[in-house]
Amino acid sequence: MNEVSISSDVLRGYVDLMILRVLSEGDSYGYAISKRITELSEGGYTMKETTLYSAFSRLEKGGYVHPYPGEYSGGRKRTYYKLTEMGKAYFQEKCMEWELTKGLIGKFIGEAN
Repeated sequence: MNEVSISSDVLRGYVDLMILRVLSEGDSYGYAISKRITELSEGGYTMKETTLYSAFSRLEKGGYVHPYPGEYSGGRKRTYYKLTEMGKAYFQEKCMEWELTKGLIGKFIGEAN
């Protein structure tokens, strides 16, 4: 039997939700956020660095996260990200969107409500 995996196309629309979920636990930086996403997915998803940093840029432009300089690591200053009040509201909105999406797609694969 073939092992089924989730297409990156399917997950693309939920990258922001994953990052915001991790930041809802507290401020963090790129590598730690990526590692936490892998942990929360129980190894089922590893976010590429380019995906992560383009999402940070998008979330910052939207006012959902606020970057700030943190501690030095390996000679470079880490950039930390903080969830803003707008980001908290956006996270809740994305969670509700996910529930609606699950319900809609469930209708097409025969799941009962």
